[in-house]
Amino acid sequence: MNKSAPTPTKLQISHPRDGDILCRHDGTIEDGKLHIEVSGAALEGGQVTVNGVAATMTEGWFSARIGLEVGPQLITTQLRLGGASFEQRLGVTVNLNSRKRYRFSVDDNIDFLADIGRDPEAYAALFDHWFLDFWRQIHQQFGTKVHINIYYQTMARDFNLTMFPDKYRDEWEENSDWLHLSFHALQNEPARLYRNAGYDLMATHFEMVMEQIDRFAGEEVYGRVTTVHWAECPVEAVRALRDRGVDAFIALPWPGAGECNTIYYLDTMQGAHLAARDAWQDTAEGVTFVTCDQVVNGKALDEIVPHLETQAADPHTGEMIELLIHEQYFRREWHIYQPDVMDKVRRAVGWVTEHGYEPVFWADGLLGSPV
Repeated sequence: MNKSAPTPTKLQISHPRDGDILCRHDGTIEDGKLHIEVSGAALEGGQVTVNGVAATMTEGWFSARIGLEVGPQLITTQLRLGGASFEQRLGVTVNLNSRKRYRFSVDDNIDFLADIGRDPEAYAALFDHWFLDFWRQIHQQFGTKVHINIYYQTMARDFNLTMFPDKYRDEWEENSDWLHLSFHALQNEPARLYRNAGYDLMATHFEMVMEQIDRFAGEEVYGRVTTVHWAECPVEAVRALRDRGVDAFIALPWPGAGECNTIYYLDTMQGAHLAARDAWQDTAEGVTFVTCDQVVNGKALDEIVPHLETQAADPHTGEMIELLIHEQYFRREWHIYQPDVMDKVRRAVGWVTEHGYEPVFWADGLLGSPV
């Protein structure tokens, strides 16, 4: 704990933060509880308790060790000073079953759907398409679970999801244990189309996509997680998705890179805190943000492993690994095509597998670690 003079305040919890998801790396598990140190600043001369436990005081700082049950928990700190009493409350979630785990998500998808939808006779089976066949190979070799976020349409190819046939519905359902689909956006362009989106616009676009997923693939293929295009939108737009069952969002908090717009509606301080954690909950809105650990197409092949090693070195960013890539980098007709993109995927998945990470979906239990 920092022993420098605290900022003048009556009472302020500094650790943990409201919305933190706490696990074995935040304390010790004993007798079915997670025991953590709650610390902060308080006016000297008073008595501080945390969930009824008397805190120790040192030069304006307080600290108390408390035990927390599994699941959502309330931490209540009280300061009694003379005849006055001050209180601060915050909510955290305790995960006693947390372990090393990972997921692979793919953003900006529409071209493979257009390939099949515009020429269904060329694909007797869903995995006759090379893109889906590649991901099936990755799953078969490593056990990887893949989450594909899709657009509703592509104007460049005059295609939308209503044109995708439902003849593969059984295949989608049979592979839903490792392959999921979800909403990403209406379309690729214009860039950042949800930066100022309202509730109704987001709700409309989401329902357009999900209606078609339900038609051609079935509800078994989607969970309560998505990445909104560019990972940004106002809180009203997030509420539209939350009200429709989506309560977890992939964010890309990149501190030190100038203005960061890939953290939805979060402010700079919230984004910085998220960047230092695997995930964080906005308790006021009832949604969870998962930190993306690596945009795989954004790294050179030889950078994949060193970057993952850096993420894994910190227990607070290395318990949950979110790997993300974009469909366009697989497509030869796109100017951003990367000839080694499949090797990048194998390199990333090979590393997490070798280091004991379990493939999961974040929608499975408490962000992929059900009891």
